[in-house]
Amino acid sequence: MPKNKTDNFLKAIKKYASAQKKAMRGEVKQLKSERVNEAEQKGIRDSQNLIRAKLHETRNANTALLASKTLEGQKKLYIERAKMTDDIFRLASDKLRDYAQTEEYRQKLMDSAKAVAELFNGSDCVVYINERDMVNSGEIKSFFGENTEIRADKTIKIGGVRGYCESMGIIADETLDSKLEAQREWFVENATLSVL
Repeated sequence: MPKNKTDNFLKAIKKYASAQKKAMRGEVKQLKSERVNEAEQKGIRDSQNLIRAKLHETRNANTALLASKTLEGQKKLYIERAKMTDDIFRLASDKLRDYAQTEEYRQKLMDSAKAVAELFNGSDCVVYINERDMVNSGEIKSFFGENTEIRADKTIKIGGVRGYCESMGIIADETLDSKLEAQREWFVENATLSVL
């Protein structure tokens, strides 16, 4: 019997060891499954973070490129519009120079001289006109005070009258040059130039 007890004891130990072995295998399998699951989740999170970072980096690079291209396009557009505006005003200036050769212009010149003279109210002043208009200087002077001086002004390219009355501290500009230049600002603000 003692042998039987020993056999039973060994069987019990083997059974217990077998149960422990089975339990440990189950725990190892579960632990392994948990670790694999954790590794997969971490891999997914890391991948998503990397994808987000790359998307953000790409989006920033594309935004910077788009901003650069937009700025470059706006600059080219601005230059082209400025060139178009200059061309339009050069043509207008040429037309006004042709107009300055007409009798209608001569009458307009006299009307401008009268308007400036009325502003100066008989005060002595200096009146500036285009060199080409000096042939009308006597008639222009007749609208002003006796001591008014008529001078040719090379800065008046198209025509008209500019007067300066020192005693009143007034400059009156009725030149076609200044009127054309005043239209440039209005034109730039209101013209809807399209560059195709």
